[in-house]
Order: sequence, then structure tokens, then C-alpha cells
Amino acid sequence: MKSAVTRFRIMAIICGVMSLLLWFVYMPGKYASNLVEDHKILIFIPIVHGYLYMIYILTALQLSVQKRKSIFEMAWLILAGTLPVASLLAERKVVKQYS
Repeated sequence: MKSAVTRFRIMAIICGVMSLLLWFVYMPGKYASNLVEDHKILIFIPIVHGYLYMIYILTALQLSVQKRKSIFEMAWLILAGTLPVASLLAERKVVKQYS
């Protein structure tokens, strides 16, 4: 059963870092395009984040089903991937709870 926690932990950290990059690197670079002439080099950030967020959702669902969490806890884990630091906080909470 530790494998689901490990997978969730890895995906939460990766998704959190990608979300930080999305919010604080890509978005300012996109909207400050008159300062930075070519912001197209940063386009990989939202694409990679989108694919990794889908994997994060699947790992959160797997963890929730294996640990028999309520629907609200499952939704909280899934929504934690949308804010930059929330997935990192969720990862800490899950690891503390199941270690």
C-alpha cells in the first residue's frame, strides 16, 4: 500500500513545481511580452503541467480509493493540484498521515 502514497508524493511534488513555474515564470513572461520579445520558448510549461496534472488526478484518485477516503477528501486532494503550494501541503499531510 505504500506504493500509492509514494506515487502520490512524487506526482504532488512534480505538479507543485510545475504549477509554480506556470504561475511565476510562464504567466509573467506571457503578459510581459512587450518586455520579452519571444515568450514562445516558455510554451512547454503549460503543456507539461497539463499532462502531469492529469496523472496527478489519477494518482490522487488511486490513493483515495485505496485508503477509503471520503469524497470531500478526494476532491480536496484533486483541487490541491491547482494552486502552486497546495499540492505540496497535501503531500506533506498525506505522508504524515500514512507513514
